[in-house]
Amino acid sequence: MSTEKSTILVVEDDDIVRMLIVDVLDELEFKVLEADGSEQALEFLNDSDQVIDLMMTDVGLPVMDGRELATQARLIRPALPVLFASGYAESIDVPADMHVIGKPFSIDQLRDKVTGILVNA
Repeated sequence: MSTEKSTILVVEDDDIVRMLIVDVLDELEFKVLEADGSEQALEFLNDSDQVIDLMMTDVGLPVMDGRELATQARLIRPALPVLFASGYAESIDVPADMHVIGKPFSIDQLRDKVTGILVNA
């Protein structure tokens, strides 16, 4: 799969953090969808016309945490790659076929992680 213009759904409840991630992904020439939590993310996921190549979600979301959101996302889109962003990356448990990046991360770390996931998807 080519990473050219891949669409990434970014789910992050902190507006500033979400804006920074979106800016970085924009600069890396990805198409970005923004969600401030699981409800908004599920609206994108349930829209069958909406292409989503990767979901990047914070683990600590209000209402439904990132792991629960990933479970719901996989029910809707079974092959969807998922990347968790967490300040506690070394201590979170994620399913074997999902990925984690520790916060804070550099632009290069984010680019390499996202590109690596999309190339192997």
